[in-house]
Amino acid sequence: MKALSSVGLLFLSNVFMTFAWYGHLKFFGKSGNHTNTSLWIIILISWGIAFFEYCLQVPANRLGSSETGGPFSLVQLKVLQEVITLVVFVIFSRLMFDNFQLSSNHLIGFILLIAAVYFIFKG
Repeated sequence: MKALSSVGLLFLSNVFMTFAWYGHLKFFGKSGNHTNTSLWIIILISWGIAFFEYCLQVPANRLGSSETGGPFSLVQLKVLQEVITLVVFVIFSRLMFDNFQLSSNHLIGFILLIAAVYFIFKG
């Protein structure tokens, strides 16, 4: 149960993280409605979104970490988080940006990251 809860919280936290890091490109970029918004305002908005990411990320790591009774080592948690980040990023980018394209090189790179998860968890 801790493993599933940890992974679920990691997915949710990465949704907030992806919006904090890349959402401004959609909403405050050249095709957005607020193209003249000051950079410092955009940074503050991103920080505000990132706050909610941390409210999910910290419990995910505490639940999942073997340091606090969870099922995952620190390395396993980190690799899981990276793969989840990529999955969330691809879904977000496909939904939010019309010009987002995945090439065969991207897919090969993602497959290698999934292989990394396999080898990290195998050892």
